[in-house]
Amino acid sequence: MTALRPEVADFDRDGRSEEDRTASEGTGLVQLHESIAALLASRGQWRQAYQHLRSAFDLVYADQDEQPHVPEQLRREVDRLRREHAEAREQSLRDSLTDSYNRRYLDERLLGMVTDRGATADGLAIALIDLDWFKQVNDTFGHLLGDRVLQRVVELLQEELPEDGFCARYGGEEFVLVLPGVDAAGSVEIAESARMRVERHAWASLAPGLRVTVSIGLAYEPPAGDSPTRPQVAPEQQLLRADSLLYTAKQSGRNAVAYREGGRVRLAGAAAGRRGIAEPRVAGY
Repeated sequence: MTALRPEVADFDRDGRSEEDRTASEGTGLVQLHESIAALLASRGQWRQAYQHLRSAFDLVYADQDEQPHVPEQLRREVDRLRREHAEAREQSLRDSLTDSYNRRYLDERLLGMVTDRGATADGLAIALIDLDWFKQVNDTFGHLLGDRVLQRVVELLQEELPEDGFCARYGGEEFVLVLPGVDAAGSVEIAESARMRVERHAWASLAPGLRVTVSIGLAYEPPAGDSPTRPQVAPEQQLLRADSLLYTAKQSGRNAVAYREGGRVRLAGAAAGRRGIAEPRVAGY
């Protein structure tokens, strides 16, 4: 078999030189990285998309001695896209009606608090809140006014929250206050103040005869250092305890904050004098 002459040995069967073939493969890799980046960005996986774009960028300028100059217009465009992404991310975590945080944000933050032990090092209170007789509000005054009531309730609940505390819509007319870094007595005070603000609000200014109250179940988890041998309660379990105490508040007359102290279920504020406090629904709590 006759060997290839030296002058044609660097060409493939399609007549392409080794240099052309290498350049073609490089272009293909760049396009592949760009395609993967576009797919990841469409799924909201921005960090992975950026890594692939970075790889494409490095391939394009691999043979250059100096970093290429990025035009100012491109820099501004990148900054604009970053701002729009941040705004879109924020909106995806907000409830469209009340502008409080949504269930997705609640789940993410609570999971983050479990991962970051420092977030709950000073104690964590979770208050589950439900509007009393809200169906009657909708039936009597209409759903449009009912929406306005929900919006106003959120505004009232978000007043005087501690640092890093937040309000999230749990579903329907239920909301959650997450109160990190508070002690047991402080959490009861915050929840009772929120209940009173709702009760005392001038609801008649929205519609004559309108009255709105809330019932609250407050579950408190003390700092881990208070009892090193006691296992940490997961946020999901703490939410279940708050839900059980919410049931107690409703069954004990509504418009009340139910919490546990010294192994006993109690009602806060003016409701403390009520008789016949209902037992929580969660067994052993």
